[in-house]
Amino acid sequence: MKTITLLCLLLLSLYSCAEKKEKTPMQTNQEDKLDKKWWKEAIVYQIYPRSFQDTDGDGVGDLKGIIERLDYVKSLGVTAVWLNPIYSSPNDDNGYDVSDYRDIMSDFGTMEDFDTMLAEMHARDIKLVMDIVVNHSSDEHPWFKESRSSRDNPYRDYYHWWPAEKGEPPYRYSLFDAEGNAWKYDEQTDAYYLHYFSQKQPDLNWENPKVRQEVYDIMKFWADKGVDGFRLDAFQFAAKDTTFPEFPDGFEKNFIQYYAMQDGLHDYLKEMNAEVFSKYDVMSVAEGAGRTLEEAHELVDADRNEINMAYAFDGVDIPKVDGYELATFKETFTKWDNAFAEKGWISIFLSNHDQARMVSRYASDSIPFRAASAKMLNTFILSMRGTPYCYFGDELGMTNNPKLQEIEDFKDIAAINGYKKAQKQGEDMDAYMRNLRFGSRDHGRTPMQWDDSQNAGFTTGTPWLPVNPNYATVNVQVEEEEPQSVLNHFKKMTALRTNNEVLIYGEYELIQKEHKQVYAYTRSLDNQNMMVLLNFSNTEAAVGINDLHTYGDPLINNYDSFEKTGTSAVLKPFQAVILAKN
Repeated sequence: MKTITLLCLLLLSLYSCAEKKEKTPMQTNQEDKLDKKWWKEAIVYQIYPRSFQDTDGDGVGDLKGIIERLDYVKSLGVTAVWLNPIYSSPNDDNGYDVSDYRDIMSDFGTMEDFDTMLAEMHARDIKLVMDIVVNHSSDEHPWFKESRSSRDNPYRDYYHWWPAEKGEPPYRYSLFDAEGNAWKYDEQTDAYYLHYFSQKQPDLNWENPKVRQEVYDIMKFWADKGVDGFRLDAFQFAAKDTTFPEFPDGFEKNFIQYYAMQDGLHDYLKEMNAEVFSKYDVMSVAEGAGRTLEEAHELVDADRNEINMAYAFDGVDIPKVDGYELATFKETFTKWDNAFAEKGWISIFLSNHDQARMVSRYASDSIPFRAASAKMLNTFILSMRGTPYCYFGDELGMTNNPKLQEIEDFKDIAAINGYKKAQKQGEDMDAYMRNLRFGSRDHGRTPMQWDDSQNAGFTTGTPWLPVNPNYATVNVQVEEEEPQSVLNHFKKMTALRTNNEVLIYGEYELIQKEHKQVYAYTRSLDNQNMMVLLNFSNTEAAVGINDLHTYGDPLINNYDSFEKTGTSAVLKPFQAVILAKN
């Protein structure tokens, strides 16, 4: 008996030592240096709820539809969902005009549906990031109804008002207004209110501490429910000089310089962090990353105690209707990586609800190249340093919708009011429509393509936006059964990233900077090194790399073969290859 007891104690001791030896001091120091966080390691999948899955036949996606598809979401290998706004809204801007921040839009379901969805996500180890829209509210929000009722109403200072007796207010540009003017005259109190977006989206007055506390309480309401993160919509515009000085003529051509990152914004974010973020293990990201790299650091560096990561638009602003230069693409993403190599954290994305489909903008959506192009772009997003954001449908290679041709085909307020404004200003309307067909937000909002049944399995009713005609071949059902599909390539990439910290925390180094077709870079961490080769062109591309022979066979390849000899390789059109060093 003593022998057995001693043997058990010995085994326990050995096990304990083994446990302690799992992390050496060197490994611990390395982890401290990397500053590991769950939100750095997350793979975010963005769901546009109106377009994901409809369960009641009204043509609009809903929360029950998301619940039904969570096993699919889990199968993608993603670890978090960013959900566009689902709050009560009159829907002037598809939910970005909120009338009740603590209620669910009836189109989407009920709060009970939300609670079920969140529980089902967490049961699958999927975290939820909510959109918080607090640069502005809806004009149908009770705050604004009170605010516009009289000049001495307690809610008057929740918004920005300019009394008419002072004359017309200094011009401010509106992104969504048909006149382009951000001041709207309101007869009820003989005053103008400010709206940087549509007339139905009045801007909140963040100088008012009562407004700020209202917002923090709203965020706590959702955090207490178990929400794992917040994305702050248009928040870099929240701070304003409320004396409203005159801006120079033509400022709207570079309005970000005058609208973003104004005095007071950092104070608001520090207060938000102290009130909300610091009390929950939540991810925080704001739409926009300032006007400079320095301002981006001021937002996200850990010692600033503001938000977690930068979400910069430089990358999505690159593609134009007449094309773009790969050199610009490389320079942009390399610049952001280098600036955050030692401190801070960034987001990596090529599409979202405000962009047309990435394969149609950055590569080729033609039948011969669409699949290879989509795989190549997903390889890029999932092999860069930073938190990757993958937009729903891009894992299938969904494309711009050719049904969107005339202005009557579009539903987006930005497109419709932009068209009216262009007409009034005498612009070239053929050029306007050409740009709209290429870059409209509606392209990124057409329904998810689940199968080859009517309406792609999205709805039994009439979809709120037309389904892309290619849904018979570009859909989940077809791609799940095809081993070499865009979908299965996406799953391979999420698995590779999840199982290799080098693709999360590893150093990034651009190679072959001058190559006009190939974007090549390495990722390295400790003794692990990977090389990523991406052909952004529709023709073969030869590339020479001195140490290419030290790398093994492809870990990822969107073709059946890869031509490598010594220090040179030939990439097929839109080929994407990841190699590991021997």
